[in-house]
Amino acid sequence: MSENYSLIIKNGSCYVNGKLEKTDIALIDNKIKKIGKVEVNNNKVFDASNKLVLPGIIDTQTHFREPGSTDREDLESGSRAAVLGGVTSVFEMPNTNPPTSNLVEFDKKLNLAKNRMHCNYAFYFGATPENADQLSKLKDLKGCCGVKLFAGSSTGQLLVDKEADIEKVISQSDRVVSIHSEDEEILNLRKKFIKEGDVHSHPEWRNTECAISSTRRVVKIAERYNKQIHVLHVTTKEEVDFLAMHKKNVTFEITPQHLTLYAPDCYNKLGAFAQMNPPIRTKEHYDRLWVAVKNSIVDVLGSDHAPHSKEDKKKKYPASPSGMPGVQTILPVMLNHINNEKLSLEQLIKLMCENPCKIFGIKNKGYIKEDFDADLTIVDMNKEQIIKDEMIASKCGWTPFNNFTVKGFPIATIVNGKIVMSDGKVNIEGSGQPLDF
Repeated sequence: MSENYSLIIKNGSCYVNGKLEKTDIALIDNKIKKIGKVEVNNNKVFDASNKLVLPGIIDTQTHFREPGSTDREDLESGSRAAVLGGVTSVFEMPNTNPPTSNLVEFDKKLNLAKNRMHCNYAFYFGATPENADQLSKLKDLKGCCGVKLFAGSSTGQLLVDKEADIEKVISQSDRVVSIHSEDEEILNLRKKFIKEGDVHSHPEWRNTECAISSTRRVVKIAERYNKQIHVLHVTTKEEVDFLAMHKKNVTFEITPQHLTLYAPDCYNKLGAFAQMNPPIRTKEHYDRLWVAVKNSIVDVLGSDHAPHSKEDKKKKYPASPSGMPGVQTILPVMLNHINNEKLSLEQLIKLMCENPCKIFGIKNKGYIKEDFDADLTIVDMNKEQIIKDEMIASKCGWTPFNNFTVKGFPIATIVNGKIVMSDGKVNIEGSGQPLDF
């Protein structure tokens, strides 16, 4: 006798127990209840024939700009872009205005997200030189994914650049500390390399030494206190080589931008639309980042979705802000890399589903298992799509991958057991929930 399932996904190649198998998945409300042959009897059915059914994709680095710069993005529009791109959960960053760096602002952000976000979500608590004593009390803070530390200045006012303060934050936090790792002192010393009107000077100013110097320092502190840190958007071959030898206390992330674009080509073609922090660098760094992916040295892929308006990006460098959107394109771009045999599907699932759950302690997600949460991403590996600015749901309305042809594309996003997105349309509004840790 058929159970009263709320949704049955039939005939898909499902990523179960580390491999694809042709099977059905039956859901009751927001849980996976059965994996195996399911008889259909007046149940809601999604036919996934010739499609891959994956665990829900998690993007662990997004900037949705609310509160403060809601002309560029807000929690609703950013999460709309996420589900259109097959992403079921996001971690959102604290460098807003005001920053999410105390419990009052954190609570406000949770309230802003309620019934407005289309994907599931968690928020970072922003570290400051003054709030280190609060960081030991975040263990049970609902909807908190960890602590974000800016060791070098980027967008917003959050900055912890003095070694004593960095040490205080890492040693006192009871959650993973995720770090924007650039050395502020070197950044200030190298401002003389900024050439007005020439965005090619961006990676000269924010050079490799600026990145590796900071990363060596934060790893040394983490090892001294036996604390867990996560280094965000790693861009240099020097950092890859160093981090490969320091894995006990450290995990790290690479973005699809740094795996798809490289200098000087990207600046020739895109100008300041290719400007981000840390910068997109030359091909030798790009090549070494791919070595890190192929050899499973890197732990996570994150989009660093950081939208700015076209008007702002067209300003004369360095008045042009750093950052680019990415939450809607991270999965299509990486599926295209799978089709081009740059990485395997198994590696992608580890980087965007399993490892985020292991590193940050997300409960009941990252895998297709019975009694786990019903977050699923359904993709067509044969679908070819030209990415266009007009497709981008982010308020910024552009992408660095405009006119980029990809093979492999998300066709449905299931969040908490509901088909939130199918065939490029958002069907259900505001059904995202805070993640449990």
